[in-house]
Amino acid sequence: MSTVNPTLPTGYSPVPPGHVANVATFLEMTSRPAGLLQAVASDLSIRRWLYPDLAAYRRLFRAVGENWLWQSRLVMPDDRLLEIFRNPDVEIYRLFRDETVAGLLELDFDTPPECELSFFGVVPGEIGKGSGRFLMAQAIACAWARPISRLWVHTCTFDHPAALQFYKRSGFTPYQMKVEVHTDPRLTGHLPLSAAPHVPIVKRQE
Repeated sequence: MSTVNPTLPTGYSPVPPGHVANVATFLEMTSRPAGLLQAVASDLSIRRWLYPDLAAYRRLFRAVGENWLWQSRLVMPDDRLLEIFRNPDVEIYRLFRDETVAGLLELDFDTPPECELSFFGVVPGEIGKGSGRFLMAQAIACAWARPISRLWVHTCTFDHPAALQFYKRSGFTPYQMKVEVHTDPRLTGHLPLSAAPHVPIVKRQE
């Protein structure tokens, strides 16, 4: 068994083996943009996804989020996830390139007059093709179509390196940071061990 020096520099906190930690940045938009993002693409569209099939939803959730260790909807009990799908204040959309599913968008209006951009992302093959910019333009338009006073989102250090700057360019302003610690979904079997290679796996020492 290896030994670990229990003394840590000031400001450091140990993360339990089998867990991961990241820094989350929370951003907000407190007024409807004067001009929405210009993102015209004839082969891209979003379509409202009413009452998704659980398996189909989780496949897309995993396809979009695997590299960023998205796990919440993978570990959530089925009945709780179905309850979210039935909530009229939760809007779920799929991004399509022609007839191929290319991304996921979820807006949560459950705490008026605010809206959370709760899930936003494109599948790996769409990164760098303008799909994210198009999807964000649609997200902002859909969110501010309701009488809200604030649209907020959070990103973290597991996300794409350009995510934070992308949100800022889209009109969001950072207002808070938090440290999140949770069980590593690669060690629970919810995601493959190959997921998110930029995040180290730290197992409990035997």
